[in-house]
Amino acid sequence: MTFNRRYLAVPAAVSALAMTLAGCGGSTAGGGDTPQAAEGPVTLEVSFWGSDSRVKLTQQAIDLFHSKNPNITVNMQYSDFRAYWDKLATQSAGGEAPDVIQMDASYLASYSSQGSLYDLSKLSDSLDLSTMSDSLRDTGKYQGTQYAAPISMASFAVVVNNDLLNKYGVSLPDTSKWTWDDFYEVAKQVQEKSNGEIIGAYASAYEFPLQLWARQHGSSLYKDGKVVIDPQVLAEYLEMPKVWHENGVSPGVDKWSENIVATSDQQAFGQNKQALMLAPSNQISTYSKATGSDNLTLEPLPSDVGTTTKWNYFKPGQHWSISSKSEHPVEAAKFIDFMINDADAAKILGIERGDPANNANREALAKTLTGADKKALEFDSSLTDSVGEAPEVTPNGASGAEKMLTRYVQEVSFGRMSPIDGAKGFIEELQRDIDAA
Repeated sequence: MTFNRRYLAVPAAVSALAMTLAGCGGSTAGGGDTPQAAEGPVTLEVSFWGSDSRVKLTQQAIDLFHSKNPNITVNMQYSDFRAYWDKLATQSAGGEAPDVIQMDASYLASYSSQGSLYDLSKLSDSLDLSTMSDSLRDTGKYQGTQYAAPISMASFAVVVNNDLLNKYGVSLPDTSKWTWDDFYEVAKQVQEKSNGEIIGAYASAYEFPLQLWARQHGSSLYKDGKVVIDPQVLAEYLEMPKVWHENGVSPGVDKWSENIVATSDQQAFGQNKQALMLAPSNQISTYSKATGSDNLTLEPLPSDVGTTTKWNYFKPGQHWSISSKSEHPVEAAKFIDFMINDADAAKILGIERGDPANNANREALAKTLTGADKKALEFDSSLTDSVGEAPEVTPNGASGAEKMLTRYVQEVSFGRMSPIDGAKGFIEELQRDIDAA
């Protein structure tokens, strides 16, 4: 499974930001007065991270925004992911944060809790967030306040290599209601019928699927800033690589360990040596290129028999936020509204930042795309009515949870810790990081 490792570390500058702002006291983000639009020309500073392609497309969207709002000039600030957060922390600590900030879920609690972000609910006349699912919108909330507006989204899915299933005569059951046992049976058939040449599936070791696993089993990872996952539910997740191997779903844990750190084109699935892949829905495009196949499809995650709760949710790709120090919050909100909701902007931006959060724009864009990109958009849209409430935002101090989780999965899978000891160890270590933040 391919997850961007850029999310695994928190720059020291963020800690410096927290200490600086804590020492300054500060008022409620956004102030108490009703924000008013400026009477004359306005210049906004907008910051984001990303590739040269993102810079080019964002500039095109900004040019269109200015043509529709000639009194608002937008200047871009951009850098790579790590440098971005160092710079933003320094700017925020000095009271010079840009008006509009591209925000990541891993940092939302930190910036929100320090009073650095504007309460977007005060800007509802200029920013419409009803254009996306309630669950996705709520991923931008911290302690009940909307500090961020989701830009894009992804779901978690089973990516299926149908060329391999067809080659070995393996059929999928009705995936709209399949169980984990059904999933295991398909994977085992692939391994058996290929005489072990093709891997059925590899288990996951990341936070997004852990959140979904917990929700399927009546638990959650965080609540009120605490790690609250049921240790037994977590223990079952930590031992998946070992259990899947023992049940004929995948090879030994040594092969699994090598696979999770490989690039997408070097992973077994990317080399047409694995039939089923647990991955974010938007990764189908990456794996389609790696395998050279257009015959990949997305299927919903299985669940256990009797699971009736709406456990699924959309994970935001990025958010837009407004600095609490912005002198032009109304104009900043208009810009965010344009970037999320304007149909012409959506045509320019495409899926570079992920599947659009706006439901109508996502469906319209799907009609113009082909291949794997179209499949991802249509799959996410098909889940809109089945997602539940958003999970609690990652607490301040828990940005390293993904790296920590992978480490504990490895410890348990290689037999260096029992599943329940690994679960307790993960919970205790992660809670210490949160308490120390």
